[in-house]
Amino acid sequence: MACSPQPAAIDLLVAECRAGLDRVTPEALASEIAAGALVVDIRSSEQRRRDGEVPGALVVDRTVLEWRLDPTSPHRLPEATDPGRRIILVCHEGYSSSLAAATLQRLGLRRATDLVGGFQQWRTSQG
Repeated sequence: MACSPQPAAIDLLVAECRAGLDRVTPEALASEIAAGALVVDIRSSEQRRRDGEVPGALVVDRTVLEWRLDPTSPHRLPEATDPGRRIILVCHEGYSSSLAAATLQRLGLRRATDLVGGFQQWRTSQG
């Protein structure tokens, strides 16, 4: 009798985080921006240099994301004063952004979410 492999703990954590997100498809990103969403690119500078950028996205290093977007933090950015604002995180492929968005929700940013497939899927959707 063969044992079925158990999913990795990180896969379970990503799935749990995503269950609480209203994720945005690349095709819907422009309408979200038009409605006032803040797009935050959390990719590394090397990835942005190599692959390009999302026009109009605010760039915030993943290492300081929570401090810069927490509306109660003295280190927040001016764009991060409204806890009800829709925030859409973009990473390389849509994994670390799911984890980060769930963390932002825990900080009170209830509409924080991420981009399905990350920058790579968004770039593909641009034709």
